[in-house]
Amino acid sequence: MLDPFLKWAGGKRWLPCNYSQYFPSKYKRYIEPFLGGGAIFFSLQPSDAILADVNAELINAYQAIREYPEKIERLLNTYQKMHSPDFYYRMRKRNRHNPILRASKFIYLNKTCFNGLYRVNTNGEFNVPIGTKNNVKYEKGYLAQISFILASAKLVVSDFEPIIDNAKEGDFVYIDPPYTVMHNNNNFIKYNNPIFSWNDQIRLSQCIRHASDRGAKIMLSNAAHKSVFKLYDKFGSHLNLKRRSVLAASSSHRLLTDELLIVNY
Repeated sequence: MLDPFLKWAGGKRWLPCNYSQYFPSKYKRYIEPFLGGGAIFFSLQPSDAILADVNAELINAYQAIREYPEKIERLLNTYQKMHSPDFYYRMRKRNRHNPILRASKFIYLNKTCFNGLYRVNTNGEFNVPIGTKNNVKYEKGYLAQISFILASAKLVVSDFEPIIDNAKEGDFVYIDPPYTVMHNNNNFIKYNNPIFSWNDQIRLSQCIRHASDRGAKIMLSNAAHKSVFKLYDKFGSHLNLKRRSVLAASSSHRLLTDELLIVNY
C-alpha cells in the first residue's frame, strides 16, 4: 500500500486499512470518477485503471507526476527552502501555464494550506489560507513510485457520467462523490466547486444503477443520511462504517462519525 501524494477533504485512506474485506478480489478494470487524493487507487494499485475528476488542476498534477516526477521533486525541494507565509501567498497568486510548474504549485499549496483543503472563489482562484504544516518535499524516490503506479492509468478531466457509462461487465467502479444530501445540510458541499447538487446525486444514482445492470461491480461511499439511504433503496448492501473526522482543526474535535458504504457485486 502506498500513501497518496495529496491530502484531500473526505479522503479514504482509512477505508482499505479497516474494511478491506468489502473490496472485490477480482475485477477487470478499476474505474474511479471522483479521484481526489486517490487513496483507494494507491492502495489497490490496479494494472488497468480509468481515473477522472472535474478538477483540471488535480488531474494535471497526476499527469505531471506521471511524466516528470524528478523535475517536480526538485521544484518541491526548492519550495521547501523558500517556504514562509510571504512565499505561500505570493505562490498562491501566481498563474502558472507550464504543466510542471502548475503541478508543483498545486502540490505545494496542498501540503501547506489549511487542512489540505481545495477551495476556489467565484473567479476560480484558490483562496485557502496557509496552514500549520511546513513539510513540502517528499522522500527521495517517492514521486518516482507514484509515477510508476500511474503509468498504465488513463487520466481524464470529466464529469462522472461518461466515466461510469464506460463501465462494463467485470469492471470495478469505486465512487466517492461530494457528500451532498437533500437540503444540503452537510459539511462537505462548501469545499466543492462547482457545487455538487442534490440533482447531481440523483443523476449519479441513476448512472450507478445502469452500470450495475451492465454487470459492473459497484462500491459507493456516501453520507449516512436518510435521504441517501432512500435514494439507494433496494440497491446493494448498505453498511454503516465508523471513521474519525479529519476536517476539524483541533484533534480533540475529530470525533467518530458514520459513513455509508454501498456494495453491489
